[in-house]
Amino acid sequence: MMLAAQLKFQSLDLTVSDLWIPMAASLAASVAVYWMYHLFYGSRTIGAGVDRAFLLGGPAITALFLGIQSSIPLSLGLLGALSFVRFRTPVKDSAEIGFLLLLIASSIGIATGTYAIVIVLFAAAFLTLTAQTLLRRRFCLRRFSHLLLSMDKEAFDRLQQPLEAFLRGQVDNLHLKTLSVMDGRVSLQYQFRKRADFDRAGFVRQLSSLAAGTPVEIFLGGA
Repeated sequence: MMLAAQLKFQSLDLTVSDLWIPMAASLAASVAVYWMYHLFYGSRTIGAGVDRAFLLGGPAITALFLGIQSSIPLSLGLLGALSFVRFRTPVKDSAEIGFLLLLIASSIGIATGTYAIVIVLFAAAFLTLTAQTLLRRRFCLRRFSHLLLSMDKEAFDRLQQPLEAFLRGQVDNLHLKTLSVMDGRVSLQYQFRKRADFDRAGFVRQLSSLAAGTPVEIFLGGA
């Protein structure tokens, strides 16, 4: 009995307002992060879709810290339990890490009652992202476009040099980002800047004719 009493976790002394106000504030902060994500980042197509977890992740993190803040044994036990959790979803763009950290920091700040820090954090993040967007539009007149190609390995061996020469003659700043081979198929991802007279339909048509009847999957984005 004495051992059971020593191991019993300390009960939480929280009123209804102590629970609902932080949860409502955390949900509002999660909506703000979700909105900022789509405003400054949603037009890109290379993310892993982490925004789908924002609306539930924020209140969940706040509830987690509200539950363990008055119990050291509970917090230690929770730390040990969460150490077994593994997330295998890859982060395709480092910008997503920033939004995840913004969500986590705001949720923890609300759970600990430091609302002023959360407000300053959101203001600084919004101003920084706005300045970044304006500067990118001013000093980067031509945005990068992306070209994805998928073909058989035999076709790639035959088309590699003609394809490289064609692309360099049609676009500027051509850069091969990734090249992967799986099940006899070669997938390539190029990044480039389109020219002022770039014709999207004509570019795809000439690229298809270059393959000379060979099945090639083409995806052109951001052009």
